[in-house]
Parts: sequence; structure tokens; C-alpha cells
Amino acid sequence: MIYFIGAGPGDAELVTVKGARLLGSCDVVIYAGSLVNPDVLKYTKKGAEIHDSSRMNLEEIIEIMKKAHEMNKDVARLHTGDPCIYGAIREQMEKLDELGICYEVCPGVSSFTAAAAVLKKELTVPGVSQTVILTRMEGRTPVPGVESLKSLAVPGAAMAIFLSAGMIEKVAGKLLESYGPDTPAAVVYKATWPEQKVVEGTLKDIPDKAKQAGINKTAVILVGDFLGERYECSRLYHAEFSHGFRGAGKCCGKPELREETP
Repeated sequence: MIYFIGAGPGDAELVTVKGARLLGSCDVVIYAGSLVNPDVLKYTKKGAEIHDSSRMNLEEIIEIMKKAHEMNKDVARLHTGDPCIYGAIREQMEKLDELGICYEVCPGVSSFTAAAAVLKKELTVPGVSQTVILTRMEGRTPVPGVESLKSLAVPGAAMAIFLSAGMIEKVAGKLLESYGPDTPAAVVYKATWPEQKVVEGTLKDIPDKAKQAGINKTAVILVGDFLGERYECSRLYHAEFSHGFRGAGKCCGKPELREETP
């Protein structure tokens, strides 16, 4: 069996319990060495065959999987964050389908949720944003025209931008028309790693701040009013709001838009 496993954003303890268990059971491990924290490999079994895929192409990766399968060995294919987000796993799975090799996908903690945790922010704040857009700036890998940053920025939703820290000036420039210069923004470099860096500001100054911090790769850019001071209390815990587990209590007024205490 081939297991595609999300290694999490960096901190080795953020691998899921299932992910760690699978790592410990596999005879062969192929990990994305340029992105995955090598500390995660502590969960591998003693004597496991370990390969760094950072210098390998698709055919070489599949060949290792094929040989392991022929020897009745389980393989852990370790990707950073959650493998379904910019993990390039579809092409690997299709190759395995062609070979008749079974596989499973074990999800992981994505760097965008880790970045929000580092900032102590909620991505879906009632009354501010209930939509999160995950995207990237076009670079060597193109982006469909309808998914350009300028187009996606129109709704004003919370946005997590991957693989674009080296082009942050262009990112900010494309977002400014819809979000406005004072829209809160943050850049989190290697969220949860020991060398983590956090830069906070607005769209008008975040490029300079990121540059001053020396951040030009391996970072998530977060943009939106969810990063700001204003928010609306959730109805989930409001005394007037009843649901299947709790009846409505005494009236204490409707939730108001209020400001967070620094």
C-alpha cells in the first residue's frame, strides 16, 4: 500500500496521530526534502528505507513505489502541509492507478491554518468573512485567467496566498484595487518551524516589511479584514440562539460588532 501523508506545516508534533502511525509502519519513506521538516522522520520505523524526493522526477518516484510494491512493502509518501493543497499528488495517484497499485491519502495540517494559529486569528469571523480563498500568484506555473488575484479579490474574502512571497510587491499591487491600501495583511515564514518569522501590516506596507525581514520564499501571505480589530460575536454561543444541544436563554440583545482588546 502507498500512503500519501500530510507532514504538517513544520513542527514535527503537528503530524496527525494517524500520519505518525502510518510512518512508523512503512518500510519505505519518500519525503519532500526541500519542504518537510526532517524531524518528522523520527516517526519512521527502525531500518526504514528513506528517499529524499527533492532531486527526483515523477518517474523516479513512481519506480521506487513500484519496486516496493513488488516486494510487498508499504510506502509512506510524505508531503508538506496537507497533500491535497499544492501537493502535486494527482499525477502520482494516476500513475499508481495505471500500475494497479492501491493507495490512500492521510490529510495533514496546512500551512495556512498554521499561519492563522500563529497569528491567533480566526479565518472565518462572523460579520467580517465567511469565505476563505486559497490561491497563488502566477509564476512558472500558470493560473487560469478567471482565477487571477485581481478577480478573486473582488468579494473581499479572507485570502491565503501560497508560493508567492518572492513576488509580494506584485501580489499587493493586484489586490490593492479591491481590498484597499489599509486592508490588514500578514506574512508568516515557515509557520511553526523554529526559524518562524511573522510580519504584520497592511497591503500598502507589507511588501517593504517582508523585504526588510528577508522573507522571499516558504511563506504564506494572509490578507483580509479578519486580521483586523473588528468582529461580530458568533450566534453559536449567544444566549438567545438555540440549537439541538441548547435552548435559548434570557435575551441579552443581538450580537454587536465590537472591537478586540489588544
